[in-house]
Amino acid sequence: MKWLHLTISILFLVFAIVQWNDPDAMKWIVMYTIVSAIAFLAFRGKHFLWLNALIGGFLIFFLGLYIPDVKAWFNDGMPNIADSMQASSPYIELVREFFGLFISLIAMTFYLVISKKKQS
Repeated sequence: MKWLHLTISILFLVFAIVQWNDPDAMKWIVMYTIVSAIAFLAFRGKHFLWLNALIGGFLIFFLGLYIPDVKAWFNDGMPNIADSMQASSPYIELVREFFGLFISLIAMTFYLVISKKKQS
């Protein structure tokens, strides 16, 4: 399990690094780096229930902001969002961002469950 935490940490660090050329790179670099740090802390045996819950709460809040764009994507027949790096519709980049947040939320939920088990 320890090496899974390190793998997740490295994966999210790579996610952060590849954001450098994004127009809104800083928010994504910070978010992915925070998730990477949480995974690295778990690798080191440190678990912070309150921190994981706080970050998870922020991710849920920001996911909610993307719901209208995801809904528009569904209503448009769910066109391919990975076809090219150029977003042909305004919501395609927003749907990609939604899934980035969703993946981060899955990771944070994983660490929230682990930290809850460690605390009890």
